[in-house]
Amino acid sequence: MLTGITLVATGLALPPAAAAQSPASQLSRADSTLLYEVLSAEDRRDSTSAALAAGEMHRDPRIAAIARRARARLRDSTFAARDVLGQPDASRGLPTWPEPEWAGRFRALGGREGDCAPLIAAFSDSAVQVRQRAITLSGQRRSCAGNDAVATRLQQFIETGVQYLQTNGRSRRPGQASWHHAAEALVSLSRVAPEAAAAQRRALVAHPSPFLRRAVARSAAITGDTAALRALLRDSDGNVQEAAIRGLSSLVGLAAADEYRRFIGYGTPQVALAAAEALKDARDSVTLRAAAQEGLRRTQRNHASERDIRDALRAIVGLPPERWSPGRRDSLPWDAVALALGERRFVGVTMSRLHGGSGFTVELRGDVAPIQAARVLAQVRAGGYNGNAWHRVEPNFVIQGGSPHDNEYSGSARFVVDELSTIAHPRGSVGMSTRGHSTGDLQWFVNLRDNARLTGAYTVFAVVVEGMDAVDAVMEGDEIYVMREVSAPRPSRP
Repeated sequence: MLTGITLVATGLALPPAAAAQSPASQLSRADSTLLYEVLSAEDRRDSTSAALAAGEMHRDPRIAAIARRARARLRDSTFAARDVLGQPDASRGLPTWPEPEWAGRFRALGGREGDCAPLIAAFSDSAVQVRQRAITLSGQRRSCAGNDAVATRLQQFIETGVQYLQTNGRSRRPGQASWHHAAEALVSLSRVAPEAAAAQRRALVAHPSPFLRRAVARSAAITGDTAALRALLRDSDGNVQEAAIRGLSSLVGLAAADEYRRFIGYGTPQVALAAAEALKDARDSVTLRAAAQEGLRRTQRNHASERDIRDALRAIVGLPPERWSPGRRDSLPWDAVALALGERRFVGVTMSRLHGGSGFTVELRGDVAPIQAARVLAQVRAGGYNGNAWHRVEPNFVIQGGSPHDNEYSGSARFVVDELSTIAHPRGSVGMSTRGHSTGDLQWFVNLRDNARLTGAYTVFAVVVEGMDAVDAVMEGDEIYVMREVSAPRPSRP
């Protein structure tokens, strides 16, 4: 049921139960093929395609408008014409969702500056998100440094978290933290009481939870514990290794160059990238040769999501960043045609039972982003998101996930082009994560608040239409059990 939801404009007009033909089926075969070619040209950023001109002159105003929009997006990556050509279907209003009850208390904590007393009080807040924020800020505010009461509470969070993991393993009950408070408390303790943090690190450096081991690496980087960082270079988890490499690099620089070089060929993207960036100032012949060889291998592999690694390797040998390329060639899914013409598709997201088993539903917005919507739908049908986690969770901003390595730098082998529109990233809208224009690799983010500043840089390709409370409850590391295409959710009763 659609609970706690208001619809802007005319609301969500759900399609009839049996009924009419899809918009795409109303086109002739030739017209459908032309529209597909227009979208394919936009997808591969081919402004020379004859399909664009043919589409712009087509008698069907829908095809002509889509072709004009494609041309405008190809000419300008920031799509200045979106105020005219990037409008969503006015008959399909965007849902608006009320904030969770804890959102005001979360924001009231403020930022890095301020008194420590409100944070100590927030350590006991009923909302896990507010407690987590207070723990983070306690390690950033100068007013908390050396505060014995803060240090004591942070150590209690660590001990409680370790006990929870011993009893519950990877599972997390809704509204509770598992490793989250313990990991963040260790990082904050490193600034509040460094000696106490050192004792905690020694106990946790080999803990079964990779999230706690990553926190050990972050803590060690703050206090200068290079021994712990060197030990974690050999960790089995890529995110732990990345944190160890970045921490060691910040402390000793190229003194550990021999160790960084071992990782530039790793298949775990974030590890290879961290190692390559750690070697950016190296000029010895061994490093230059290794960087050149690995750069050539990755160029031949042509995996779009590895562009950052390739650019870091190119920087070592003195080459400029590579020119944009979509990566491996493939065909645009035919669903893009129907989506572009307004056919409505829905995707259900079910979380792992280890993390509450709740779920939410999104509607793909092919009226503004048919290419991204079609590629995401294909990824859903292929099971490409199943078992992946939400690796980035920032309450009062976004959740992000879908990466096979639970990291920002790991995604599809082919970039997805931007399809910017006038949808101003309201709360509940779903966008494509990028690292520069047209570098989407099929990772999602869901806006937890209105984020209008993202409008000119990130594409909205879907909106949450059911279960926003489940989105608000997601915490870092929560796993997606399955994503699947579903029928339209039932409207709530009046």
